Amino acid sequence: MKRTTQWVVLLVSLVFSVQVLADARDVIREQLYKADSRIPVKSIEPTEMSSVYEVALESGELIYAHESGEYFMVGHLFRIDDQQGLVNVTEQTQNRMRVAALAEVPPEHMITYPAKGERQATLRIFTDVDCPYCRQMHDEVEALNDMGIEVSYLAFPRGGPNTATYRTMVSIWCGETAEERSQLMERVKSGATVAEKSCENPVFDQFVLGQRIGVSGTPAMVLEDGTLIPGYMPAARIGQMLGIQ
Repeated sequence: MKRTTQWVVLLVSLVFSVQVLADARDVIREQLYKADSRIPVKSIEPTEMSSVYEVALESGELIYAHESGEYFMVGHLFRIDDQQGLVNVTEQTQNRMRVAALAEVPPEHMITYPAKGERQATLRIFTDVDCPYCRQMHDEVEALNDMGIEVSYLAFPRGGPNTATYRTMVSIWCGETAEERSQLMERVKSGATVAEKSCENPVFDQFVLGQRIGVSGTPAMVLEDGTLIPGYMPAARIGQMLGIQ
């Protein structure tokens, strides 16, 4: 009889915990809707900090909310770890979100320069073909490939749609084969021009994706763990960072 009572208490406790969790999420969502019905809430999850929830927006931004839905915080959440020191909890979540978002991009929608020999790592690079530092970054691709690092480009025309750069990138992505797209990319990166083409293409979607995962300039590298690294970096330093010689 005593054991039965213990199981009943445990079951009631679990049900109550789930109910509290569901209620807190509902309250936070309702409060945000009340403040501005246009706020695009994607998910609401509890954090390791008591009574505080992590709210992911469709825009890729993260905010934090008290379970009452009365208080909200914008910024990065940090945790003290005995081994790692100051850990950026927000960045860890954003990294996971980037990994998930990039996993949805079909490989054929990227322009890829495969690793030579056994692949050691993969870099996803958001690029603008008219960006000087992107062209400098492209000069490092062969060295990266030699180190076993695969490089895949995604489009990020900084000026957005309806610009000359955007149209050039559409023309590149409209190459009929992967080889032709790589060749067109090589030509433009070297300063040459290409014939303007139009077709169904992923350039706009990749530009929006970049904005959603935190890309604000080019080049912007995303590592396999979702870490976002802005700006140019020489191949040797990238290899060192990845632990590849």
